Amino acid sequence: MNPSISLLKKTLLSALSEAGKILRSGFQRPMRISYKGPTNIVTEVDHAAEQKILRIIKSQFPDHGFLMEEAGALTTPSPYRWVIDPLDGTVNFAHGVPIACVSIGLEYQGKMLMGGVLDPFKNELYFAVRGKGAFLNNQAIHVSKQQRLISSLVVTGFPYDKKDKAGFYLSVVEKFLDKVQGIRRLGSAALDMCYVACGRFDGYWEFRIQPWDISAGWLLAEEAGGKVTDFQGKSYSLQRTAQTLCSNGLIHKEMLKVIKQAL
Repeated sequence: MNPSISLLKKTLLSALSEAGKILRSGFQRPMRISYKGPTNIVTEVDHAAEQKILRIIKSQFPDHGFLMEEAGALTTPSPYRWVIDPLDGTVNFAHGVPIACVSIGLEYQGKMLMGGVLDPFKNELYFAVRGKGAFLNNQAIHVSKQQRLISSLVVTGFPYDKKDKAGFYLSVVEKFLDKVQGIRRLGSAALDMCYVACGRFDGYWEFRIQPWDISAGWLLAEEAGGKVTDFQGKSYSLQRTAQTLCSNGLIHKEMLKVIKQAL
């Protein structure tokens, strides 16, 4: 028997809340930091928040599968899989910049069913269930109505292979510079997509992000009326996150045109 949507939601929100408390309590305090790469760091707060999320979800759904940033994949026969980023924006967090969040997405039979993103520093909770719309602190949200790229505020991020491909990634930014009103770089892919969902940004692109970064944000953006594709305009998938383009839908073709000029 499949669990009810209400129990899944309650569990997801509980996991977000408890992980958010760990982020707040660990912020701007001495912390152990290790390196997964030259600029790819992980803190003890990442690990603590992830373990808390895992315990909460497994206490209700011990047979469900998981894909987690730090612990990796826990594969089971269940049609449900939780996709977890316990601290998106780790570099910001480690430097005392309060732009970070907890992101939890839930797949059912390979499709995003539910997603939540908690920004514990702004007390903003984003939540969506497929087919039910997107919400910020229980208020319905929608993407912007901006129809022209030149009047749009867009956001991007840079992958961890930026040292080897800095020129290429900057060339894409350069293509956008004179075609938009402004470009931002927050350092949290999950929040980037949430900000598109609630109309703060009109569009977002990024290369080579991971499924846990955007599983919840992807659903939120689509449920808020936005569009998410790869850089060819094809359907998006957590199995293919090398190219991510998210917009209000109205400027999507223009953004695709700019990106294709740089590829």
